[in-house]
Amino acid sequence: MKTSFVFLLAAFAAAGVHIQAQAQQERVWRCGNEYTNNATVAQQRGCKIMEGGNVTVVQGTRPIAAAAAGSTAARAPAGSPRVDGADQRVRDGEARSVLESELKKAEERQAQLLKEFNGGEPEKQGSEARNYQKYLDRVAEMKAEIARNESDIAGIRREIGRLPANR
Repeated sequence: MKTSFVFLLAAFAAAGVHIQAQAQQERVWRCGNEYTNNATVAQQRGCKIMEGGNVTVVQGTRPIAAAAAGSTAARAPAGSPRVDGADQRVRDGEARSVLESELKKAEERQAQLLKEFNGGEPEKQGSEARNYQKYLDRVAEMKAEIARNESDIAGIRREIGRLPANR
C-alpha cells in the first residue's frame, strides 16, 4: 500500500512538472497592438515572438460609432434635453444682447479711462505733488487697467463673433 501511494505521488508530481513545462513552452506573438498564441496566425500576419514575461490582455470598451468616425460636431451629453431650433435662436439672441451691453459698458469704461489718463499725463492728486513715485505708480496702474479693459473688449468681440448671425 505504501509503495502504491509513493507511486501515485510520483505520477502526480510528474504530471505537474509536465503541465508546468508545457505552460512555459507556450509562445505568444505580438501583432501590432494584438497578441496571439496561434503560430499559424502569427506567421500569416508576420508577428514577432514575445520573449521573457507574461502578457495580460484586458478588453476595453468600444468607442461610440460617432466618436470612432471622427465626428467634429459638438454634442450634448447623453440624457440632456434637446433644444428646438427656434428656442436656440432665442437663446443666441439673448446671449448676443447681453454681450453687446457688456461691450458697450466696457467701451464706455475705456473712454473714461483714456480721458483720465490724459495721454500719459493725468492730473496729480493731493500728496502726489510732493511724492512723485506715488504719481508714477498711479500712472502705471492706469496703463495696466487700460490694457486689461482693451483685452476685455477684444474678448467680448470674439464671443460675439462666435455667435450665429442674427436672422
